[in-house]
Amino acid sequence: MKLALKVDVDTYRGTRKGVPRLVELLKKHGAGATFLFSLGPDHTGRAIKRVFRRGFVGKVSRTSVLSNYGLATLLYGTLLPGPDIGRRCATVMRAVRDAGFDVGIHAWDHVKWQDGVGKADARWTERQMRLARERFEKIFGEPARTHGAAGWQTNLHALRLTQRLGFDYCSDTRGSCPFIPVWRAEIVACPQLPTTLPTLDELIGANGLTKKNVAEHLLGLTRERPNSGHVYTLHAELEGGKLAPVFEAMLSGWKSQGYELVSLRALAETLDLKSLPRNEIAIGAVAGRSGSLAMQGKEYLS
Repeated sequence: MKLALKVDVDTYRGTRKGVPRLVELLKKHGAGATFLFSLGPDHTGRAIKRVFRRGFVGKVSRTSVLSNYGLATLLYGTLLPGPDIGRRCATVMRAVRDAGFDVGIHAWDHVKWQDGVGKADARWTERQMRLARERFEKIFGEPARTHGAAGWQTNLHALRLTQRLGFDYCSDTRGSCPFIPVWRAEIVACPQLPTTLPTLDELIGANGLTKKNVAEHLLGLTRERPNSGHVYTLHAELEGGKLAPVFEAMLSGWKSQGYELVSLRALAETLDLKSLPRNEIAIGAVAGRSGSLAMQGKEYLS
C-alpha cells in the first residue's frame, strides 16, 4: 500500500532551509516524495489581506506563524522586497531532483495565485502558469510534468491548462482517491491525486492536538489502509523546520503500518486511468483551514 508525500514549498526561507533538511530526513527513512516549488517572487507578507477571511486569524494564532516562517518572510512583498525564489534557489531545487526526488510546480507567486485564481479569467491564469512553467524549464532543463495548486485553489482555466501544458497528473484538490476531474460537465483529461489527509497546520491547536500528540492522531487516521492509498501534504516551512521531529515520528509510524512511502509519480504510475472515477470539482471548506478549497465532489455519471 502506497502513501504519497507531497511537499509544498511556499517561500524563499522554506526553499533555502526547509527543503535540504527534508531531503536528508526522507533519505534517512528511504522515502520518496514530490517537491512542488514556488518559482517566482516570495510575497508572503501580502497574505495579510486574508485577515478578514473567516478562520484566518484563528489559524495564525494556533500555528505560530512568526515562529515557523520568520519575521523577514512575513514582511516580503510589503515592507521588504520579495526575493525571487527560483533565481536565488535554483541550485537547491536541482539538488532535490539530482537526489532522486520527483519535482514539479506549485506556483509562480504563491500568494497571488492563492488569493486571485478563484475569480481570475483565462488570460490571468495562463500567464501565471506559463511564468512558472518557463522558470521550471530554465532551472531543470526539461518541462514540468506535475502541478499542485497553491492553497488547493484552482479554476476551470487552470484545469484546462493542466491538460494543454502536458502534465501527467496533478494534485490541486482535496479528496479521498485519484479521479478524473469534471467541471460543469467538462471532462479534463489530467488525473487528480488529491490530498487525502489533514495537514499539521490544520490540526495543531484544535481539539486538544499539540505537537506532542498530533503524530499519533494522524497515524490513527491511516491505520486502515484504503485500496487507493493516501496523499499527505507537508510544508517545507513546517515539517522542514520546527515540526521536523513530528514528521519523523509520522514517517516511522507509517512504515510500521506497512506503507510504502512514495512520490506522487510513483502513485500515479500504478493507476489504470480508464478505471478512475470521474468526479465534479466542488468548492468547499476544510476544518482548520481558512477560505474555500477545490475538492473532489460527487461522481459524474454521463
